[in-house]
Amino acid sequence: MARYSAFLGRRVEVHYRAGDIVMPASGTFAADSGRSIFLEEHFEQRGQQKHFRWEIPYQCIVRIEEKPATVEPAPAPQNRGASPAPREATASSSESPLLPLKNHPKEA
Repeated sequence: MARYSAFLGRRVEVHYRAGDIVMPASGTFAADSGRSIFLEEHFEQRGQQKHFRWEIPYQCIVRIEEKPATVEPAPAPQNRGASPAPREATASSSESPLLPLKNHPKEA
């Protein structure tokens, strides 16, 4: 009997054991064989449609929970012709690790 068949077709997050660590996996619950569950994910990468499907045996499952469907954020409105407001600096040049040092000797 399929233990997790109530999740069929839903977005889920599964935490499962992989050796000594617990790993998370999220995707659409595709199938339940009675021994394993199958998750799948469809996405676009570099302009190509990709399909990923993986099997997680029952004995490795630590926790499974339903997650709401992923909603893509709306793009931010663009002001045409207006320059963005400058951000206020929060760190001085002496505190910032990304700015070059003033007294640093030049390399030969």
